[in-house]
Amino acid sequence: MVGTGYVGLVSGACFSEFGWDVVCVDKDADKIAMLLRDEMPIYEPGLEDLVKRNVAAGRLGFTTDLSTAVAGAQAVFIAVGTPSRRGDGHADLSYVYAAAEEIAAHADPGTVVVTKSTVPVGTGREISARIKAVRPDNGLDVASNPEFLREGAAIEDFMRPDRVVIGAETDHARTVLRGLYRPLFLRDTPIVFTSLETAEVIKYAANSFLATKITFINEFADLCESVGADVQDVARGIGLDGRIGGKFLNAGPGYGGSCFPKDTLALVQTARDAGAPITLVEQVVAINDDRKSAMADKIIAACGGSLEGKTIAVLGLAFKPNTDDMRDAPSLVVVPRLIDAGATVRAFDPEGMDEARKVLNGVAWCEDSYDAMTGSDAVVILTEWNEFRALDLGRTKSLLSAPLMIDLRNIYNPDEMLRNGFDYISIGRPSVHGASD
Repeated sequence: MVGTGYVGLVSGACFSEFGWDVVCVDKDADKIAMLLRDEMPIYEPGLEDLVKRNVAAGRLGFTTDLSTAVAGAQAVFIAVGTPSRRGDGHADLSYVYAAAEEIAAHADPGTVVVTKSTVPVGTGREISARIKAVRPDNGLDVASNPEFLREGAAIEDFMRPDRVVIGAETDHARTVLRGLYRPLFLRDTPIVFTSLETAEVIKYAANSFLATKITFINEFADLCESVGADVQDVARGIGLDGRIGGKFLNAGPGYGGSCFPKDTLALVQTARDAGAPITLVEQVVAINDDRKSAMADKIIAACGGSLEGKTIAVLGLAFKPNTDDMRDAPSLVVVPRLIDAGATVRAFDPEGMDEARKVLNGVAWCEDSYDAMTGSDAVVILTEWNEFRALDLGRTKSLLSAPLMIDLRNIYNPDEMLRNGFDYISIGRPSVHGASD
């Protein structure tokens, strides 16, 4: 497994749990040293125990030496980063191609080189060409096996997936990958075999569709606020339709993370280059970018139109709960906007504090939720961690200078907040003003 980020480390650990011998490779010597000390470089529920168990069983190892890692391997997965390329939004494939060329120089004949990184359509063909350029007669097959892992639930998603997609065009590649995923056959998991290009498109189509659902309900949340409707009831009313489904219909401050932002942007550029622009996804990207700034405006408006001299408690910094991932998190836009507007920001996140400190400046870092709220003029819920769902409202009210909550994740009931004497602003639902009653 080349790459020990979210995808590589989780996938490698899960394959070893299936019983396969797995070696995870990374050029980052510090990261490998952490893993060799049983320290996790990322936060993912259940991952530490899974890694320790399989290291102890002798099935999972870590190294910086790719040449020894790939020797004798039946399959080598490329799971390196594909960040957005500066300037044009295309996926930066330099890490993928470098890994493929190094694999080609050292892999045994018959090894299947599998792209697990999210890559634009056509990448598999280019990988195959680059491998042949390094070793024309090495007999390596190229396949695509896109991941569909949700951060915070990645292990469950790998072990009990909705489907496994494999782009492979030789019997040998299909046989090797079918064998690797054999434990899932016992659970009747659908295995979808396709061409390289089709597998690559499936990954982008899936992420873009989910990003579109999020954007769709966020736009309806704005309409609901304007006309006095409740977006949560709207989402339930349409989500019960089996053709639509209720997942990814939670209104909020916009999507973030390691996948949706870069993948939708990369798809837009790829489609334009192919002469088949996907204007729907172009709009999704633009709307989501604007939404994060709009959330800062919403907070400022809720505080009377000015934050000068005010203190705002922000609960949640990671882009979603059960991860410490700060990539494209709404907090990266919202928090600086609040500070620029004159606010002192007191912030807390259960797992994301270390990562947040690297990318957010001018923030007062707090020990817990109640520490963040002490003396603040308002509290903003930006990430829906479970521990924020059951705040002691009496204590919360006593700590705040004013009983004002701006809930950008809709985790509280407006009637309950009204009864407890809060001014409560949420997303796509009527505001309540209990403090003045």
